[in-house]
Amino acid sequence: MADRVDAATARPSPEPSGAPGTPVTRPAEPSTGPSQDPVAVVRSRGYLVLLLIAAALGVPVAAASYGFIVLINHAQGWLYRDLPGALGYAHPPAWWPAPLLVLAGLLVALVISRLPGHGGHTPIDGFSTGSFPQPRELPGVVLAAFASLAAGAVIGPEAPLIALGGGLAALAVRLARRDPAPRVLTIVAAAGSFAAISTLFGSPLLGAFLLMEAAGLSGATLGLVLVPGLLAAGVGTVIFVGLDAWTGFGAVSLSIPGLPPEGSPTIAEFGWAVVIGIVAAVAGTGIRRLGGAIRQPVERRLLLAVPAAGLVIAGLAAGYALLTGRDVSDVLFSGQDAIGPLLLDGAATPVAVVLLLLVAKGLGYCLSLVAFRGGPVFPAMFLGAAGGIALAHLPGLSPLAGAAMGIGAMSTVMLRLPLTSVLLATVLLAGNGLVVMPLVIVAVAVSYVVTLRLTPPAAPSSGAAPAPAPAATSP
Repeated sequence: MADRVDAATARPSPEPSGAPGTPVTRPAEPSTGPSQDPVAVVRSRGYLVLLLIAAALGVPVAAASYGFIVLINHAQGWLYRDLPGALGYAHPPAWWPAPLLVLAGLLVALVISRLPGHGGHTPIDGFSTGSFPQPRELPGVVLAAFASLAAGAVIGPEAPLIALGGGLAALAVRLARRDPAPRVLTIVAAAGSFAAISTLFGSPLLGAFLLMEAAGLSGATLGLVLVPGLLAAGVGTVIFVGLDAWTGFGAVSLSIPGLPPEGSPTIAEFGWAVVIGIVAAVAGTGIRRLGGAIRQPVERRLLLAVPAAGLVIAGLAAGYALLTGRDVSDVLFSGQDAIGPLLLDGAATPVAVVLLLLVAKGLGYCLSLVAFRGGPVFPAMFLGAAGGIALAHLPGLSPLAGAAMGIGAMSTVMLRLPLTSVLLATVLLAGNGLVVMPLVIVAVAVSYVVTLRLTPPAAPSSGAAPAPAPAATSP
């Protein structure tokens, strides 16, 4: 879709030099054309102006992203803690998510079908190429994501934040200048996306790696886009930390403190890395194929199918809660806040409970990827961690190493971003990250190769126009 909102906000679209219809580049603006010397571009006055703009935009984008995250957290707390308490329930009853997810599904279906931009891209597409949202599409993107995340859909906030950051940055440039050059607009939008996603991960570098790998940036384009993006992300992170201190909401960080120290990898654990990579590839591919099979029926009957998907997700959470005596929140939500307790207590959790959680959350994830709006990262990480902990009940594998390999392998399957997947697992485990990194790399490499082997090649469309020459496509 032309209106997708994802990591490609970091990907400019340079035209070949001399191609028909290529806009004339103003002298003061940076060019990413193949004949342009990157050093000369960086030294140009226009590039310095871009850096100043990126740094200035890091402030409002970080504030908007912070407000979005805080609003979602407050909405989830009110719906699943305060409201049941006000009605006399010490804990939400097993049926509690049903009306919330049905109503959220109806709202999301209305946004997709009636508002510009269709509420953003479908999460099952992952981080694929596309354009940043236009100003009139931003309300639909925010509304669909807020309804999905607040009600408990098994989806993460990263894709809406990328869209919000890129869209707001592009809007600011359009307001300041009536007819901005497309390349300037794209680079500034990319900087906004860098700032927004870095606030969620608590690390400018991790957000930058995700966007760069997803967009396929390389060569001169990488440097030209990366520097403004990192600058905006760095300024945004400072603003985010200041807002944390001012509001008392708490610092956002992907790292989990308090984990027990992990020993050096063993030969047996390297063998487990191969097994986990294969298992994750099979399980993740199954989730994607099931989602692909139900996608078309869902999109044909949005007003009926999306609320129905919400009802099924609520039923999965209720069934899990009734069978295990645990909370429905184990199945619902992205799993971002639940990964820490899972890793800290995973070894003491009965394997039957972990397996039931994997089935319920995996199916809820599959439905949410198709029906709701959000990002695919955190549920994939949670499922990978739970799967690794389940396998750690077998000999030769520690729970922490199993969870790390599972996180990296499942993230690779669902995101198709192996480098980012290694970093996600490494950053999450804080001090243990470097210890288990060799195991994670093996699991990621295996899962990536097996996933590609399990994925059928795309069939060429009959009668389709020939593909454009490589020189005319985005790098």
